[in-house]
Amino acid sequence: MAKRVGVDKWLFGVTLLLVLFGLLMVFSASAVMAKERYGSPYTFVARQAAWAILGLIALLVLMRVDYRKWNRPTVVFPAVGLTTLLLLAAFFMRDSHHTHRWIRFSVLSFQPSELAKPVLVLFLAWFLQDRIGRLEDWRRDVLPAALPSLLFIALILKEPDLGTALVCAAVTALMLYMAGAKIRYFFFAFLAASPVLYYMLFHVAWRRARMIAFLNPQADPKRTGFHILQSLIAVGTGGIRGLGLMEGRQKLFYLPEPHTDFIFANIAEELGLIGALFVVGMFVVLGYRGLRAAILSTDPFARFLAVGITTTVLIQAFFNISVVLALVPTKGIALPFISAGGTSLFFMLASIGVLLNITREID
Repeated sequence: MAKRVGVDKWLFGVTLLLVLFGLLMVFSASAVMAKERYGSPYTFVARQAAWAILGLIALLVLMRVDYRKWNRPTVVFPAVGLTTLLLLAAFFMRDSHHTHRWIRFSVLSFQPSELAKPVLVLFLAWFLQDRIGRLEDWRRDVLPAALPSLLFIALILKEPDLGTALVCAAVTALMLYMAGAKIRYFFFAFLAASPVLYYMLFHVAWRRARMIAFLNPQADPKRTGFHILQSLIAVGTGGIRGLGLMEGRQKLFYLPEPHTDFIFANIAEELGLIGALFVVGMFVVLGYRGLRAAILSTDPFARFLAVGITTTVLIQAFFNISVVLALVPTKGIALPFISAGGTSLFFMLASIGVLLNITREID
């Protein structure tokens, strides 16, 4: 195939649009809360803008770095090792809300689980590129492919962060399926994971409360059902056109985490169904262009890399929007490029930079 002169302009454009739209909505969702807590309405959006600039710099740099440079054991294994060490290091840091998800340096903070997702995609792309259709022996092929994923998932569950662990598991399953892993392996994996998942959902008090609230939020509307009900009120209040930018009411100390986990609810309230569909449409375009790059690429490593990066974004977006619409129980998963969260934004943009470099190689 002829070599592309430039990167995929649709993919670049929709990514930039998502980031700019995210900054606008973070400010809208957080201004009142930031003014109340920190004395300035710009606290959260300024922090997000700083990470956006760093992320866009990473994107611009990485889209010019040949993706084949990452296809080396001298890159892959140190990345896996460093990520593991950072996930372990988080347990030695001061906890936040009874979780160990962050590594903090003075005013700066870093979430290692956000690094785990692109590193996992990188490892799987490297490992599976020469094993397409040959994942016959679960000990020799499937288990070695899944080991870093199992390690990362175990450490992320311990933080605890079930949502990110599920994203890692879903991306791993999709990439293994793409490589030709037999369906029975997924069935056995599900059976093995079921007791762990059951314990975490129904024997951990706050998760059990979330599950009960998901099934019947009206049973305890002021406590366990509060998050879901306030989210649905925000979505329903928006109607077709919304109340107008900055005019949302649920963010005024009703809707929990309106600038992070529930930012889509604020979008639906202020910009209505039109704004919500606009966001979904942008993710559809991003997904189409990313998967198109995977399909058109003749390099197996590039194909796995493109699929992994694209599905990571789409799975997170699906989970976040589904939580807001009460289609799945509440999980702490950010809406990619839009929710406030510097580490997530940086690594998402860096990953898109790698994906953009892959698009240089296709017609």
